Amino acid sequence: MILSRRGPGRLLCLSALTGLILPMAALRADPAGFPLEIANCGHPLQVAAPPARAVSLGQGTTEILLSLGVTDRIAGTAIWLDPLPAPLAEAGAALPRLADNSPGFETVLAVRPDFVAAQWINDIGPGESRVGSWDQFADFGIPAYVSPAECAKSAFNAGSGDGARSQAWDMALLEQEIAELAAIFDRPEAGAALIAANRARIEAVTAGAEALRGRDVSVLYWFSSPRIEGEAYVAGRLGAPGWISQVTGLRNVIDSQEEWPLVGWETIAALDPDVIVLGRMERRSLPGDDVAAKRAFLERDPVASRLSAVREGRLIEMPAQSMNPTLRAVDGVEVLAAGLRDLGLAP
Repeated sequence: MILSRRGPGRLLCLSALTGLILPMAALRADPAGFPLEIANCGHPLQVAAPPARAVSLGQGTTEILLSLGVTDRIAGTAIWLDPLPAPLAEAGAALPRLADNSPGFETVLAVRPDFVAAQWINDIGPGESRVGSWDQFADFGIPAYVSPAECAKSAFNAGSGDGARSQAWDMALLEQEIAELAAIFDRPEAGAALIAANRARIEAVTAGAEALRGRDVSVLYWFSSPRIEGEAYVAGRLGAPGWISQVTGLRNVIDSQEEWPLVGWETIAALDPDVIVLGRMERRSLPGDDVAAKRAFLERDPVASRLSAVREGRLIEMPAQSMNPTLRAVDGVEVLAAGLRDLGLAP
């Protein structure tokens, strides 16, 4: 990431951020602090002034903006999995929702945005995208930003979506996104506070990680399925669940660079994870979205029902949003740690 605030060349030290974030930002500023330039997915992004009418495409992006306290500057949102978590529910209660999934380009333009931020490279990117390309938004003078979590995927320029990662997702990528959005909205102190709070929460729940690692406790994350009786979208080792496993001391049984590979239950049965984490969401675009349907399948399927995690009731429900590379992955660490305690697997 390269951050610069164009001006007469005078260096600014943002002490609120530099003490918390790994050395990833060099800032230059004029007295007003803008225009701001960011290298985003290798694409030069210029922001003339803090956005007043932003559109956020992806619940993860929306939740970061709400956490930074810029609710009144969000003109539209899209791509939702679940209700907002309790700490953000009041602030986001009246957010304009353009679509539950990916909106059309004209729908976004209709709210007259001066900035668009996307959680997924499939929605905004260098080429053909579900919503619009960087060039399409640039034609209307609208800066378009993509989460750094997407920039870390293999061949992101081709719109990799949920594809393979060339870099494991971790808190450094989340902190980069928070810091960049905080800079764009001129809220550096709020960004620093959010980063510090996340670090404290993670530290508070990972005390038993070494003991779990020593016992080689394994886990499978089941997000959803295109057919409930068929293959399952399960977490590979480099996405957010891989990071959650690492910090809690578990071993993900799926050793794939794909973020959400489709895997058959015969393969899963051979791996026989100690714990299965079930994605819970309100979205109903796939048959496997319903956590009750997941549980019913595990109980009746002749292969899945033989898994030791199923037979011994070692199933933990987790909000699906916490399995995505977003702010809610921190919640995922807390949910998993609490579930492991309830199962008697962690102190």
